[in-house]
Amino acid sequence: MSYKKLMLAAACAITASCSGMTAALADVTVRMLHVEQSPQVAGFWNDIARRYEASHPGVKVDVQYLENEAYKKKLTTLLQSSDRPNIIYSWAGGVLRDQVKAGVIEDLTPVMDAPWKARFVPAAVQAYTVNDKVYGVPMHTAQVGFFYNKDLFAKAGVDASSIKTWDDLLGAVKKLQAAGITPIITGGADKWPVHFYWSHLAIRIGGKEAFEAALRGEGKGFADTTFVQAGEVFKQLVDLKPFQAGFLGATYPQSAGQFGDGKGAMMLMLNNLLNTMKANSADKVGIPEDKLGWFPFPTVAGGKGDPSDTLGGLNGWLVTKGSPKEASDFLKFFSEAENQRQAAERGFYIPVVIGTQDAIKHPILRQVAENVSKSKYHQLYYDQMLGPSVGAVVNDISADLAAGRMKPTEAAEAVQQAWELAQ
Repeated sequence: MSYKKLMLAAACAITASCSGMTAALADVTVRMLHVEQSPQVAGFWNDIARRYEASHPGVKVDVQYLENEAYKKKLTTLLQSSDRPNIIYSWAGGVLRDQVKAGVIEDLTPVMDAPWKARFVPAAVQAYTVNDKVYGVPMHTAQVGFFYNKDLFAKAGVDASSIKTWDDLLGAVKKLQAAGITPIITGGADKWPVHFYWSHLAIRIGGKEAFEAALRGEGKGFADTTFVQAGEVFKQLVDLKPFQAGFLGATYPQSAGQFGDGKGAMMLMLNNLLNTMKANSADKVGIPEDKLGWFPFPTVAGGKGDPSDTLGGLNGWLVTKGSPKEASDFLKFFSEAENQRQAAERGFYIPVVIGTQDAIKHPILRQVAENVSKSKYHQLYYDQMLGPSVGAVVNDISADLAAGRMKPTEAAEAVQQAWELAQ
């Protein structure tokens, strides 16, 4: 063997040996599965993981990322596997309740002591409490509202501040169309972006009481007047054909990219759009901050809902059954105020850790944080709140209504039938 080959073989042997030593040093590996596409947010998480590892020798935190729909499709199978991740992303609600019932989620009550619990806004912890036991670590809140492109609104002569009612929104859509601008972008292929219309209209029309009455099985439940009217009012918008061409085939990431590329004037979405738009727009920037506006979902004439009522999320983390104690310990480290203030300052999300929201710089996130804090009724997304089987039907009927394939009465009855079957 030549000297050059001998040295190459020795180098390979040393590298293999060092890799083995590194693996051996990691006595515990915590595997975390996140729903995220933004490289900037991923970098934030990776930095937190490295800092935790530095102060916890022998522990490796492996953060993996999936797109929203891919995550949802794989999660059930992953949870049934012995090789499941230790930490998973959660929207709380009925999906969490089903996971707890299935016995695949750790009860964090014994480890979430009073000081740790006191870090969070009480409502956030309550969202992850099932049968008086805490099963999750809350991370951030969100509100669904209309993002809009200021340049396109100006071109069409639309004043966003004047859009207060549903009729105002319909008028804005007509103005945009008259100016040759696609009024609204949405991701119909994933369906859940469209369910924001039907569910938010139900909130505006019937308020909190209508939803809670349906949960209790009063009257016709989800087939009652409120939910039928939600479909009828949504049809007023659908009949104007406001969405981009091919919207039923567009996923959320694709539609976020289209909006960021200026292909349409508005998009009804949660505040995660700020990150998803950047990740999927052609220039990886999207609409600049000073050109991007936001307004809340409009009211409906005669509706019983309070204008301050909000639809959104309280997202967080769950630890899967049988995971090492380092999994919950890492989440405790992550939820320290210093880390959450960094996320707020960089505009990644709105933390639910007390004393961090003053670090928010992005004007839209500041507005949303204020709205949620003042809301007396913050409704979790229907597709998550009602559980996986009913939530899937809510998404299906919303897409069918948007496509003109289903009547409002049929849509409401389908949700009620799914709810009855799930009980």
